[in-house]
Order: sequence, then structure tokens, then C-alpha cells
Amino acid sequence: MSEDALLHGLFEAVPDALVVVDGNGRIVQANRQAERLFGYPQGGLNEIAVEQLIPEDARERHHAHRAGYMARPHVRPMGVTGQSLIGQRLDGTKFPVEIALSPIDSDQGPRYLASVRDISESQRARQALVRARYDALAARIGQLALEAQDESAVVDHVPALLAAALDAQIVAVVFVSTDRQTVETRASIGLDGTDAGDGSLARFDESMLLELIAKGETLVVDDLQGTAAAASGFPISAAREGSGVLLPLSDRGWAMGALLVMSEKSRHFDHDALHLLQSVANLIAAFVQRRRTEEQLAHSQRLDAVGQLTGGIAHDFNNLLTVISGSLQLLEMECEDKPDASEIIASALRSVGRGAELTGKLLAFARRQRLMPHAVDTSALLRDLELMLKRTLGESIRLQVHCDDDLPAAYVDPTQLDAALVNLALNARDAMPRGGEIIIEARAHHNGDQAMPGELAIGRYVRISVTDTGRGMGPDTLARAMEPFFTTKEAGRGSGLGLSMVYGFAKQSGGHLRIESALGYGTRVDLFVPSAQANATAAAPANAVRIQGKGETVLVVEDDEAVRNIAVAFLRSFGYRVLAVGSAEAALSRLASDESIRILFSDVMLGEGMNGKELALAARALRPDLPVLLTSGYETQSVGEKDAPADSFELLRKPYRREQLMAAVGRVLDPREQAPPAAQ
Repeated sequence: MSEDALLHGLFEAVPDALVVVDGNGRIVQANRQAERLFGYPQGGLNEIAVEQLIPEDARERHHAHRAGYMARPHVRPMGVTGQSLIGQRLDGTKFPVEIALSPIDSDQGPRYLASVRDISESQRARQALVRARYDALAARIGQLALEAQDESAVVDHVPALLAAALDAQIVAVVFVSTDRQTVETRASIGLDGTDAGDGSLARFDESMLLELIAKGETLVVDDLQGTAAAASGFPISAAREGSGVLLPLSDRGWAMGALLVMSEKSRHFDHDALHLLQSVANLIAAFVQRRRTEEQLAHSQRLDAVGQLTGGIAHDFNNLLTVISGSLQLLEMECEDKPDASEIIASALRSVGRGAELTGKLLAFARRQRLMPHAVDTSALLRDLELMLKRTLGESIRLQVHCDDDLPAAYVDPTQLDAALVNLALNARDAMPRGGEIIIEARAHHNGDQAMPGELAIGRYVRISVTDTGRGMGPDTLARAMEPFFTTKEAGRGSGLGLSMVYGFAKQSGGHLRIESALGYGTRVDLFVPSAQANATAAAPANAVRIQGKGETVLVVEDDEAVRNIAVAFLRSFGYRVLAVGSAEAALSRLASDESIRILFSDVMLGEGMNGKELALAARALRPDLPVLLTSGYETQSVGEKDAPADSFELLRKPYRREQLMAAVGRVLDPREQAPPAAQ
């Protein structure tokens, strides 16, 4: 066999497709394997341009690579390009290939041998292995989420795991702040706050990142220096060649943050990598959402449980205070001509007053206080508050108050709002023992489709922020800041009821209280209250109310004998005829048999059987025009339900003074007198 015949036999026997290309890129020789691989008939590859064997959209780029190779020819084995190469058959179908190149000297000039191998099966096997590895990684992160006790146990591990699996230079998990004005990098690899360590990647553009997260859409950029990256606004500036992916962390209609992954290689993230990243982003979002929901529920349940306890204590305590206060007031009447005794009694009554203030704060936290909301000019209220606080806070505290020009009226109890803001300002002052600055800002706030879960219902609010430059709070302190009796102040410097009272007031008003704080960076408290539907109006002046009775018969219903005796003594001292019973059933029996009864005065909490509200409704069924006055030391929704089938009733809060009881009785007896709004 001649040497030419041997070479031709070897050319045809090689299992790979072989093509020989001249200096112009035209195929001058091809074996049968090449013709079968690319779907050409025998001799069909001769004299065609080699670019015909690759997809049309890659031909121009291939022509440039071919020219560069021919200018510097060398042996290039298969698998060293680091890129995925695609071949195209005569019928247009595409398939993955690997190519080895070798320059050949010939009598006709330089020739170039290309050995082409179809790697469809091996690529599928590699993809299967990659997918299996990705699935195992997703399962590992899922297991971390199942076993984790807090967010950090999952979030802190994700960047390193993804960076290793995807050969990525930067992996970061970022979260948006509650006011959606800043982002916090919770965990990252290859990011030290400025660049990737070697200057190849610059810092994140925070405003751009916030804008992209707010859109809630996945962003994939194959070339960070290309026009697509500029058009997309990828949140990184001055990057050299590379690719990036941003995936939002979704939480019930809004994005809480994002998973950001970057590589220094262009077109680095294929379909499988993107599928892995999306799975991990979903896992992180679901885990964080679940943990935050659990924390919110536990916090709410804890506060509700404490609220029920404190409300019950306040009820019993107010009954005791009513007896003590009433007895002291009766003694005060007897000792009017004894100055020494009168001073002692007055001191005791002041102590009763302080006890009543304490129970009032407990009721505020338990959301059982009586609110009288109406449209309030928030700007005017803050101006008045500013004048008072400047005299109260001291010279070392700088106070600034800012209100939006178009600030709407708030639908709120102005007295309770004023007390809440004073509490917040005093707390801020106490956090700055060496002086500092307090800023109070009021602006309109609209909670739309991206409402923070577990905080505010969709609607319009007035947000009043109190910010200080004090020492701030650590995470453990912040978590307990709104619990009653929890305080970091020295003994005797605070009851621990200030923030809890403000929290209860906000929730009962249909709003919310949000606290942001960090040690060394001060504290910001946002108080949200509903906006009013109508303009604010000044309160109408109250008409004079008669105090002295005219012999009318009052039916007193009170299950506590000591409290009942005090009410009877008060009423008789002002000229009323009094009948007293200890239960609702006895009261209804008296009403049915005694037409002389002019007014029903009942406690709300009556032990077993009907409560005071139910008694009032039953009494109105017997006597539709019967005036009713209720009293309670533990105010609940049932006292004045807005959806009640009958009129709401005026409520007198325990402990009460003689004059307050008489004024309330006078108002309900005479419908011409101005009565305050019904209990809420």
C-alpha cells in the first residue's frame, strides 16, 4: 500500500469528523465522518466556507477567531477553549461540539486540520451531574432552613455555598430596610463593602439596587460592560468583563431583598445555574418570611397575653381604688373643719390619683382605654406640643419639629396622641443624658399594594416620627421595648410603661408603632395613626351640666358590695333616691316592678350572668326611654360596640370622684346637655 493510500485510509478511519481548511477558510477535504456528522452528501463539504458549519448568529465572531488563529497557528487540543461550541447540520439542527486544531504544511500552502466531535451525549451526562450537584445543594440549604433557629443560620451560609458551586466571585444576600430607603448586606462573599478585594468590582449602587428590588423582577446580564447592562441598570459600577444575576426575595406581593450573584466571566450563568439560584432565592424568602411571621405572631401573642393579664389586674385594682377614693372623699366631707385631717386625706387622694394613672397606662397597653377620636389638626397639635416640650426637655436638648405642608388631619383621640408624643419625647431625652437632638416629623403615609405584612392595613395614615441621637438599643432590648414594666432605666426613673402605652394606643387607634434602633446610632420611633376623612374641627364647648339631684330614683347595679356602697353614698349626698342591687337579674326585676326608677347606673363587669351592656339593652327593651350610665375599670369593646343593635351608652371610668359621677348622671338625665362621645 502506498503512503498516500495509507494516509487516506487513516483519514477515513479516524472516528472523529475531520476537515481540512485552506487559508481562505474553505474546506478542501473532509472525511465521511464529517459528512455524516453535518448531514452532507458525499463530497458535499468540499469548497464550502467552514462558517457554514456553525449557526448564522456566530459566524461573524467565528470568522474573527479563525483569522486570529491563522495568524498565530498552533496545536490546540480539544476542551481547552473554556467555551461551549455549537455546530449546525445541513438541515439547520444545532448540536454541541468540541474541536481540536492543527496547522499543516502542504505544497498548496498552509492548511488547517479541524477534528470535530459531537459531545451531545457527554454534555447531557455532564449536565445531569451538574443538576444532581445543584439539587443536592438546594436540598442542603433546605435542610439548613428546617434546622435553623434564626435567619443568620441560613442566610450567612448561602453565599459561600453558592460561590463554590457556581464559581462566582460575588454572592450577596441583601435586605431592604423597613422604610424601604436603604439596603443591608446580611451576608456576602467577595464583597468587603468597597470592592471584591482586587479592585475588579466596585461597590453597589444603593439607589439603583433599591429601584431594581422594588420592581420584583429577575435580572440577568450576560455582559456587564455591554449595552444591555447599561440599559438594565445593573447595580454595580465600573466592572470589567463579567456577568451578573439579581433575583428578588419575594414576600406576599413585595420584595424584602435580593440575591445578587456575579462572575468575572461573560455568559457564565446557564439555565441550570439560574434554576438553582431561583430555587435558593425562593428558599431564603420562604424561610425569612416564615421566621418573621412566627416572630410577629409570638410577639403579638405575648403582648396580647400580657394585655389580658394587665387588663384584669387593672379592673380589680380600679375597684379597690374606687373604694379607697370614695371612702376618702366621704371622710373629706366629714373633716372639712379639721385642716390637719383634710391635708392627710388630700395626700391620700393624690396617691389614689397616681394609682389611677398607672392603671390607665395598663389599660392603654391592653387596648382597653376609652378613646374619643375625631379629626385632629396634627400640625396645630405639634406646634402646641413644641412650645411645651422646649420648656420641659432642658437646654441640653435641641428640638426640631417639621410637618409637611399638605399634612392631612388625623382621626385620633387628641389627648391620647399628645400623651403618646410626650412619652416618646421624654424617652428620647432620657436616652441622651449628655444632651443631643430630637427631631419630630409628621407626614402623610399611604400603605398601598406593598404594605409591610403584619403592620398596617392598606389605607392612608399620618406618620409621626420621633428620632433621637442617643445611645440606641441593642437587638435584645429592642425586642422587649414595648413590653410593660420592661425598662433599662435606673430604679425610680421609670415604670417601663411609656412605650407600651404608646403601642397600645397606636394599635387601638387602628395604627401601628415601629421602632428602629442600633447601639450608638440613636433610635427612631414611627407612630402611624389613621387619616381623617373630613377636615379637623375645633371641639364644641361643653354646656354646663347640673350636679345636684332633684330626688330622682337611681338604680345602682354593682356586684362588689364595697364599691356599691360608695356609689350609693355619693348619689345620696347629692339628693338622689337610690336603689341598689348586686346582679343584672335583680335589676331587671326592680325595673319591671318600680316605675319610679329614672336612671340605670351599672358596672360593666357583673360576674356571672349578663354584663352591664347586656343589662342596658334588656332594660331599654323594657323601658325604651330609660337613661343609662355605665361604669368600668376594665373597658372592653362590648362597652360601646359600633355594630351594637342599640344605642351606645356613656361610660364613667373607675375610680371616679363624686363630682364626676354627678356630672355624668346629670348629662344622661337631661338629653339637652352635651354628652361626650360614646365609649369605644
